[in-house]
Amino acid sequence: MKKIINPWKGMEGYNCFGCAPNNEAGVKMEFYEDGDEVISIWKPQPQFQGWIDTLHGGIQAVLLDEICAWVVLRKLQTTGVTSKMETRYMKPVNTNDSHIVLKASIKESKRNIVFIEAAIYNNKEELCTKALCTYFTFPQEKAKEEMHFLSCEVEPEEIIPLI
Repeated sequence: MKKIINPWKGMEGYNCFGCAPNNEAGVKMEFYEDGDEVISIWKPQPQFQGWIDTLHGGIQAVLLDEICAWVVLRKLQTTGVTSKMETRYMKPVNTNDSHIVLKASIKESKRNIVFIEAAIYNNKEELCTKALCTYFTFPQEKAKEEMHFLSCEVEPEEIIPLI
């Protein structure tokens, strides 16, 4: 796996709830590329619980939506917006787990509409939640002008993230 470089890290005003490393209230996701997939390894935290020791469903949706956005960034080299998200909660995610793994990849593209499949697995590699996100993608010029997006690259070296 190769770590994906956050193209907005250090940009003034950048405070994304999903991926900004300095957003104290955020989930601070990081991403890796593994073949066709984008992967994130994330540590559940008690402040994100719904029921006791259970990761809130809204936070799970945030994690899934964010990883889908990073599929658009990395694989299509542009930005976009979520136009639809279908989420299926299959098994609770425990906030005491050492980590969870999110995986996402493109299922299908139709012009500027992209369908992305994403999933959350617990630390026992059990499927807990899955989603199908529909993204409206922007032309690269619009992504550059409005989002200050130039490209989304990976670190040159293969790494194994610490879990």
